[in-house]
Amino acid sequence: MTATAAHITGIRTVSIPVDDQDAALAFYTDALGFRVLRDHPTPNGGRWIELAAGSDDAIVTLEPAVPGVTRGPIGIRFSTDDAEAAHAALLAAAADTDDILRWPGVPAMFAFRDPDGNTFSITEIA
Repeated sequence: MTATAAHITGIRTVSIPVDDQDAALAFYTDALGFRVLRDHPTPNGGRWIELAAGSDDAIVTLEPAVPGVTRGPIGIRFSTDDAEAAHAALLAAAADTDDILRWPGVPAMFAFRDPDGNTFSITEIA
């Protein structure tokens, strides 16, 4: 049996591995402005935390990381209406943030890392 459009209907969540769910939750809500959709205890002693950015339907979860897992690019590009303002807000929140890249014909964008070293980028939607 192969997967078809009837079997896969979309992407519900993207999980982000974190070492400390409390610290990660503070970063994602305070520095990035995400809103909490769910935050409930799980039987394994962790929590099921779902967050959303803006009015977007995409949801991220903050999952307890597997010990010894190397962090790096996850391949998530968040969007913004104003790369300059988003960049300034992350710098003000002391986030590990790269310079804004500006190339002819390409939207302004920059990379940043969360406290666990997961790497993301923010791209301006013109």
